[in-house]
Amino acid sequence: MAASRLVAAAAIVVVVLVLAGAGAAGAAGAGEVRALLDLAAGLDPTGRLLPSWAPGRDPCGREGGGGFEGVACDGATGAVANVSLQGKGLAGTLPPAVAGLTALTGLYLHYNRLTGALPRELAALSRLTDLYLNVNNFSGPIPPEIAAMPSLQVVQLCYNQLTGGVPTQLGLLKRLTVLELQSNHLSGAIPASLGDLPQLVRLDLSFNNLFGSIPVRLALLPRLLALDVRNNTLTGSVPSELAKLQGGFQYANNTDLCGTGLPALRPCTPADLISPDMPQPFSAGISPQITPGSSSDGHGHCTGTHCPPSTKALAAVVVVAVILLAVTGAGMFALSWYRWRKQRVVAGSPAAVGGRCSTDAAGKDSFRKSASSTLVSLEYSNGWDPLADGRGGIGFSQEVAQSFRFNMEDVESATQYFSELNILGKNGNFAATYRGTLRDGTSVVVKRLGKTCCKQEEAEFLKGLKLLAELQHENIVGLRGFCCSRARGECFLVYDFVPNGSLSQFLDIDADDVARSNGRVLEWSTRISIIRGIAKGIEYLHSTRANKPPLVHQNISADKVLVDYTYRPLISGSGLHKLLVDDLVFSTLKASAAMGYLAPEYTTTGRFSEKSDVYAFGVIVFQILTGKSKIMQLPLESSNDEDLIDGNLRGCYSAAEAAKLAKIASACTSENPDHRPTMEELIQELCTF
Repeated sequence: MAASRLVAAAAIVVVVLVLAGAGAAGAAGAGEVRALLDLAAGLDPTGRLLPSWAPGRDPCGREGGGGFEGVACDGATGAVANVSLQGKGLAGTLPPAVAGLTALTGLYLHYNRLTGALPRELAALSRLTDLYLNVNNFSGPIPPEIAAMPSLQVVQLCYNQLTGGVPTQLGLLKRLTVLELQSNHLSGAIPASLGDLPQLVRLDLSFNNLFGSIPVRLALLPRLLALDVRNNTLTGSVPSELAKLQGGFQYANNTDLCGTGLPALRPCTPADLISPDMPQPFSAGISPQITPGSSSDGHGHCTGTHCPPSTKALAAVVVVAVILLAVTGAGMFALSWYRWRKQRVVAGSPAAVGGRCSTDAAGKDSFRKSASSTLVSLEYSNGWDPLADGRGGIGFSQEVAQSFRFNMEDVESATQYFSELNILGKNGNFAATYRGTLRDGTSVVVKRLGKTCCKQEEAEFLKGLKLLAELQHENIVGLRGFCCSRARGECFLVYDFVPNGSLSQFLDIDADDVARSNGRVLEWSTRISIIRGIAKGIEYLHSTRANKPPLVHQNISADKVLVDYTYRPLISGSGLHKLLVDDLVFSTLKASAAMGYLAPEYTTTGRFSEKSDVYAFGVIVFQILTGKSKIMQLPLESSNDEDLIDGNLRGCYSAAEAAKLAKIASACTSENPDHRPTMEELIQELCTF
């Protein structure tokens, strides 16, 4: 009986403890929700960019409803583990409320427009490993309190407006692997304490106002692969140990550096040989060390006239030296500030040149970096790059391989880290297309493909890349470059951006749109020019000119015909099927079939031919004549050609030319492929217009 009472009592205790634990967990959850709502109010004061961050919703989506966008929770504890809001266009501030997310391991707010100071309360995030605040407009000093975050591994604060010095306390972050502070307004000396970071792999301090020397202790770091101090005002002897980094050590535009074993460094003079690890004047966070010494009165100090003459002389020398150093430092700071401003004007805006905190100087081809560069983003150092290690690939010359190769920094920079604001289109979860801007200001389109979308045989994939790189014609959208990352499992194709949209936007314009000036009606001469340009582009694909193999596009449509500001048509997507797996290629044909572009013989043979492209061309000619996208509902067999002509032209067209084009379109869309003309024959016919 007593035993049963003990068991019952123990059960009650267990229940009480469980309920207490549940209550504690619920309270913690409520605290995190409040912290998230306060965080949203700071990041997005307008409330328009984070609509899912609303009261009454479960941030983790555990109760259905999808949760808070960009918030990921720990499956075991339910606590908020990651906040990923990069590239959202956020224009607020980072509030201290972020400290309430005590279980946070990753904070990703890069590529936004956030302003204000970095909150010291970040130090409360003791589990945080990744801090990405780069490419924003944060100002003020780097809070030294972040040195109290023992789990930090990656700190990205580059491309902001941060001022002050590099805190010496950062030397306490023993797990830190990446520290990127470039392109700010930081001043002072490089703290020697950064040489106390045993895991540091990459340190970027370039494009700031730093002066003084490079600490020897940095050169002795066991895992350091990349050190970038370009475009500062550093002086003195460069530690010879840095030569082991080879291309990983970048030091250009520090004219007062000297040393041996490194190119572009002048020999050092005796005046340069000052110990780099000595505390330098104006060094951030370094206080003068006062050591008591002996004096005439035996008390280790003297005052006024009681100081010996030698002490007075020494004091005078010290005063003069301090004044000279202050004047020199002010001059160096002014010169550094002027150079920094000049470099910023040349390099462009952070959003345009940022790219995973890359700082390559802008120039004609600066956006095309060799993928063998040590400063390629280290996160992807094992990147899927079939052209690396000097291999030209199958049929690639080394010159072509280098000119077409991008790296992840280029691609991320161009798209502002794949910001949703830059998305032009998506194909499920497999592919997406982004608008982008290269470092030289050139507008591009970046097609992002999952590796599972691409042909798995490397030789076959390389053949496809080679073919795309060789396609050069005035009516074909040119491939500008590519980048593949095995670590990310993605491949990126970079194309020239074609302004003015696709041909589709000029179709289905009704009279009301024209009356409101919302619809752009193509003139008759422009329509003929577009038809002729499309024909030339397709004929080029089918030809063997310039030693290229003939190519069938397979998926020509009004959406694939882009139009520039001069109304020159350019065919996009040429040769893409050579890179993609068959399943993805077939899935893209559904839309073509629904719009009537797919040749009828494909349903029986399952094969494409040049005559398949001719059929699609005929459909586009009908669309341009009628101004309609759905031509299958139109009286194409009508004997009256006027029934086919876009009414928005209001009779301003050549009836003879319209009749010829209608005849051409009918021939191209013949049920029998043998009755369709070749593109070469069509161009000859179109040249008579």
